[in-house]
Amino acid sequence: MNPRDRQILHIAIPSIVSNITVPLLGLVDVAITGHLGAAAYIAAISIGSMVFNTTYWLFGFLRMGSSGLTSQALGRRDFQEVAAWLIRGLVIALGIGLLLILAQWPIREMALRLMQPEEEVRLMVITYFHICIWGAPATLGLYTLNGWFIGMQNSRIPMVVAIAQNIINILVSLFFVFGLHMKVEGVASGTLIAQWVGFLFACVLCHRIYGKRVGSVALLSRDNVTMLFRNKEIRRFFQINRDIFFRTVCLVSVMLFFTTAGSWQGEVTLAANTLLMQLFLLVSYVVDGFANAAEAMSGKYWGARNFRAFSYTVRHCFLWGFICAFLFTVVYWVGGDAFVALLTDEPTVVEASHKYIWWIYLIPLCSIGAFIWDGVFVGITASREMLITSLVAAVVFFLLFVSVYNSWGNHGLWLSFLVYLLIRGSLQTVFFHRSLMDRQDSLL
Repeated sequence: MNPRDRQILHIAIPSIVSNITVPLLGLVDVAITGHLGAAAYIAAISIGSMVFNTTYWLFGFLRMGSSGLTSQALGRRDFQEVAAWLIRGLVIALGIGLLLILAQWPIREMALRLMQPEEEVRLMVITYFHICIWGAPATLGLYTLNGWFIGMQNSRIPMVVAIAQNIINILVSLFFVFGLHMKVEGVASGTLIAQWVGFLFACVLCHRIYGKRVGSVALLSRDNVTMLFRNKEIRRFFQINRDIFFRTVCLVSVMLFFTTAGSWQGEVTLAANTLLMQLFLLVSYVVDGFANAAEAMSGKYWGARNFRAFSYTVRHCFLWGFICAFLFTVVYWVGGDAFVALLTDEPTVVEASHKYIWWIYLIPLCSIGAFIWDGVFVGITASREMLITSLVAAVVFFLLFVSVYNSWGNHGLWLSFLVYLLIRGSLQTVFFHRSLMDRQDSLL
């Protein structure tokens, strides 16, 4: 095996393990609530989780920006700047987390007015929200740390943290729900405790492994503060992350509307879509392991101006990603219905899921381009291209949904989502070959 393929797997496999704990954790939460005796519990966790996922997702630039900027600085062997990007990111992440806590009431009310859940579900969502909001600083801080670790070509620390965090979440949630009969409160409390444990654990590991390198930059001397917040670097940080932010707004609007459109059709359809979306998320987080490898390695080689290694990395991240997508297609085709049955014993939800599951068979291969190109574009900080492709794909999604929903119903929602993924990947391919290769030539 080529050494660069080994390096891809060295980064991708731990990333897959850590990434996959996210949808698996969601599956556990859905499975716990799915056995409480009513579809309303599944609907409440779906909406509550979506509120936080969309809110935090808007600040995904804290992870992506840290990864690309750090990997490029590492490629240039500018270790002072490597450490500086971590400090800058953490200061901004914790500040945003505190602002979210202060703004919790308008965020909650805006989400509930948009979702318009039934009264029983609404009360459960409010309970879930008021507990989980206190994990905002920890969640966003961990975004920055994980992005920085990936930029340092180290995906093992995020893996260890994710495993520990999610084991705690699962155990605490199970104890609170089934041991103390706390129901929605138990799931929310387990999530909150795990968020803070994960962030603090990541800080400890960062200090132990990179403490000397980061510590010299973190000292509050006048020279360090000036270096950390130089106008040039701060301006670049916000320029890149402004594009990533608005690109993320496009992605979040699609995902939020997907859940909202499901809620319009009743709690059974919403619950079915939630279960099937877990299968999509499982694919996305596995393939994202190779996207993370593309982030780390393409950013490093781009920063080092090693374009031969950069080109090899892009091609082979796609190769490994396609292999994973094909395997998921086969697994879902064979065992998708059985998988849904494991998540809930509600017969109406199982029946509804069966009607739409064949869309999931098409998802893996149709989404691979969007995932891997995202990793490459993050690594080389091609933020403007990411914004344009995501905006066009989102517009197509909404226009197609409006055109087919009356005749296709929920099938039209899934069709629009599939086309959205295809458009993202296709446009990114065009941008890469036409625009980004020109940028590479200018750097030679």
